[in-house]
Amino acid sequence: MAIRITCINKANGNHENPYVAISHLGWEDYNSTKKGKNTRVEIYNFLEHEGGMAYVEDFKGNKTKVVTAISPRGTKYVKTEANGTESDNLLSLKECQF
Repeated sequence: MAIRITCINKANGNHENPYVAISHLGWEDYNSTKKGKNTRVEIYNFLEHEGGMAYVEDFKGNKTKVVTAISPRGTKYVKTEANGTESDNLLSLKECQF
């Protein structure tokens, strides 16, 4: 299954990097009308262990792949692949309202 990440929620406080501050990610399934919101670790597991794929899509329809990473402290998180843009595709998403 491939999903499009549509929004994020961030936890307050000090974090080792901005991606670790993401607590939840909202998404839409590319192949159906299914939508949802999951924790950062659930999305990490979906990508890393369940063979899922996720993307962030800009207003022109350009897709940037979401990949897994582990911080030096061992925290699992997701981020977008570098794609040559100045702004970060994932961190610039709006806050989830659901």
